[in-house]
Amino acid sequence: MRQAQITRNTLETQISVNLDLDGSGKAVLNTGVPFLDHMLDQIARHGMVDIDISAKGDLHIDAHHTVEDIGIVFGQAFAEAAGDKKGLRRYGHAYVPLDEALSRVVIDLSGRPGLELNIDFVRARIGDFDVDLVNEFFQGFVNHALVTLHVDNLRGGNAHHQAETVFKAFGRALRMALENDPGAVGVIPSTKGTL
Repeated sequence: MRQAQITRNTLETQISVNLDLDGSGKAVLNTGVPFLDHMLDQIARHGMVDIDISAKGDLHIDAHHTVEDIGIVFGQAFAEAAGDKKGLRRYGHAYVPLDEALSRVVIDLSGRPGLELNIDFVRARIGDFDVDLVNEFFQGFVNHALVTLHVDNLRGGNAHHQAETVFKAFGRALRMALENDPGAVGVIPSTKGTL
């Protein structure tokens, strides 16, 4: 059972994440940040993981703490649910288009946090959502999931499309990395013997 439930409470946010890596793409999202809910739904649907996230944050200030901390708790849940990663492919990648936009995401369940995020958003906000928070979400995730993540938006003329292709590609790359590798049953996919 590759599942985890993590709760994190600080003076800025109270967040609960339930994650099932062997789900069917269901998402129950109540973050208080509607655009983030839309993006998390893309991860669930394209990653075929079940995500249930509840968050209360200091949104009267802005969405920064809420989005970053959701990334942190989602990363913690991912690390717990993925376990020792025996028999997994470890690496995943995806290209996803949406009209004029195209993004590529590559992930390594390496046990080491690393983020290379290259998105030149065509505008600074998508509705009320500050596009800088995309980086904050993914940085929080990789720091606590202990994965290496490369995110490249290759083209796009619409900021919503740019973000959506990134989150869809992230879900699909996760899905690939989490698949069982039939040639490595019960083996940790590393020459070190640990991830």
